[in-house]
Amino acid sequence: MDAVRLRPLVFEDWPMVHGWAKLPEMSRYQAWGPNTEAQTQSFVRESAALWHSRPQTSYPHAVLADDQVVGIADLHLRGPSSGEIGYGIHPARWGQGLAGVAAQELLRQAFTERGLHRVYATCDPRNVASSRVLIKIGMRYEGRMRETMRIDDGWRDSDLYAILEPEWRA
Repeated sequence: MDAVRLRPLVFEDWPMVHGWAKLPEMSRYQAWGPNTEAQTQSFVRESAALWHSRPQTSYPHAVLADDQVVGIADLHLRGPSSGEIGYGIHPARWGQGLAGVAAQELLRQAFTERGLHRVYATCDPRNVASSRVLIKIGMRYEGRMRETMRIDDGWRDSDLYAILEPEWRA
């Protein structure tokens, strides 16, 4: 596998982000997209600005594989002791373990740098690949929340996965 690392997302990443944000398969289970260039620029501009907000509660990252931006991964603080993670990898790079490496790094940051106790993530129940990533990084399935998001094909349910800091350390 390529050398994978995370770094803060910057506005100059928008063309690489748009490379996958414009693809229908990338937004199949999301309330956004496929994006226009203007939508991607706005998203990346707003996300990059979160690194300078005070108090900082969101940490959007570019996922790099051999120094190429191939995805995004973010950690959002949800109160003093919990957080939510999310990730998206270019479809051309699906199945290469990149989402798992990025998600593991988000957990490391959440528990060691931010001192969180619980981290969770949600995904569409039809997104089997994302569910596998969450289970592989040690998260447990906690249940299904019904009709949490409106997407192109109707209301979407969300499966909830979570991990506690002692479980991550084990």
